[in-house]
Amino acid sequence: MAQKGVELDRETFSCSICLDLLKDPVALPCGHSYCINCIQSFWDGEDEKRIYSCPQCRQSFTPRPVLRKNTMLAVLVEQLKKTGLQAAPADHCYAGAEDVACDVCTGRKLKAFKSCLQCVASYCEKHLQPHRDSAPLQKHKLVEPSKKLQQNICSRHDEVMKMFCRTDQQCICYLCSVEEHKGHDTVSAAAERTERQRELEGSRQNIQQRIQDTEKDVKLLQQEVEAISRSADKAVEHSEKIFTELIRLMEKRRSDVKQQLRWQQETEVSRVKELQEKLEQEITELKRKDAELKQLSHTEDHTQFLHNYPSLSALSEATHSSSINIRPRHYFEDVTAAVSGVRDKLQDALRDTWTNASLTGTEVDVLLPQPEPKTRAEFFRYSRHITLDPNTANTWLLLSEGNRKVTVMRQQQSYSKHPDRFTGCCQVLSRESLTGRCYWEVEWRGGVYVAVAYKNISRAGWGDECLFGHNDKSWMLRCDNNSYNFYHNKVKTRVSGPWSSRVGVYLDHSAGILSFYSVSETMTLLHRVQTTFTQPLYAGLWLHPDSTAELCQVKQSEVI
Repeated sequence: MAQKGVELDRETFSCSICLDLLKDPVALPCGHSYCINCIQSFWDGEDEKRIYSCPQCRQSFTPRPVLRKNTMLAVLVEQLKKTGLQAAPADHCYAGAEDVACDVCTGRKLKAFKSCLQCVASYCEKHLQPHRDSAPLQKHKLVEPSKKLQQNICSRHDEVMKMFCRTDQQCICYLCSVEEHKGHDTVSAAAERTERQRELEGSRQNIQQRIQDTEKDVKLLQQEVEAISRSADKAVEHSEKIFTELIRLMEKRRSDVKQQLRWQQETEVSRVKELQEKLEQEITELKRKDAELKQLSHTEDHTQFLHNYPSLSALSEATHSSSINIRPRHYFEDVTAAVSGVRDKLQDALRDTWTNASLTGTEVDVLLPQPEPKTRAEFFRYSRHITLDPNTANTWLLLSEGNRKVTVMRQQQSYSKHPDRFTGCCQVLSRESLTGRCYWEVEWRGGVYVAVAYKNISRAGWGDECLFGHNDKSWMLRCDNNSYNFYHNKVKTRVSGPWSSRVGVYLDHSAGILSFYSVSETMTLLHRVQTTFTQPLYAGLWLHPDSTAELCQVKQSEVI
């Protein structure tokens, strides 16, 4: 309470022009007091009018009053100064360039505390006091300080705009409502505000509901992220254990095979060396016999020759050399072949298993809508590098360009037998499975059917169960030189669109969308399928004689 009293004294003994404690105070005939220098400077500016007024109450004086120092008031101000209090407001109370200034303050203006919509003026706390004390002014609408009060004034009639024209959707004054807006649907600004406020509250409720729903979606997605991370960590841990066991098994098998090979090597080598030693002993014995015979053959004494000849031992039978049949042999080829077979089977098993469990199949089906691409550059965000599987190619088809190009040949190709091979129609499937969102392009010549199919589509013969588009396991766009047709489950749909030698295929597996586009300078939708895919899909091609098709590798410059 004491502090409040001091504040009152500071305001009472302040000059309303400089807003500081009075210096050499003088009192005007109207009763308001000012610093003598402040009021004289103020009146010096009014000399041309020769009418001098009070800055606060605007009372006029003629002629210019003679000013004398108010001695009593000066003494009171000096006593107030001795208390150490400063009458001037703190700097943060003054209006800056970004603040709304009081319209009544002279000199350095204070920040406005309120703005009056009726007066179209802004007031600091001191100059707002009449709006609090005067009964008529208390009815005025006070709002937070605003720099935009002049927007409430009609530029035509210089009146406060208290009306709203619903016909022209603009604020107007009363005179506007009876002149240029006469006959329009007009209401008070307050009534329109009430209506708009109701709409605003409805919009806010809608926004708040959307915020709550979106926050729930964000929470669900965060839970999905955590679930994916946990699942991935668990899968990595489990896979590491399995691969470790597999590696350990392979190491064990490798050691067993190596040990077996070495044991067989030692056994065979030992057997051969044993026979070799016997043969070498036989050679030594034969050489000794040969030397005795040679010596006897050189004996000149006939009697001595005949006497010694019977004493020579008879030659033993050459049992070993006659049974040895040396011929080219491929040692341990059966073991090498067996190991190679295991390798091939393991590669096939890993490839097929990994293809079926492709990481693209783990795409998160989020709640937010995924818009379909519009431009070619947007489509290529989902481009996939796709190759053709030689094990599925009909024997009349030749694959080239890294298994991306296929050509119908006049001679059958020497492919090995494989259960995945199409034996009847000239068809081929991709090696890669397609899930999630994918896009690829096919450059074609002749007569080509661009298709997608499940892996379990039949392969043998010419039946409908094998042909793309003639069963419920495949979807196919037939491309001829002057027409397009779409087939699924033997149902033919005529397709219109600009001819192009390049067809784009867009797949959104989870959304069940399959779209075919004619690709040139622009992309034109030829046909869209909306269905439910229950298995991963594979890109397919079916070619007429003398036709070629290629899965394109698009350069970055082509999609800019």
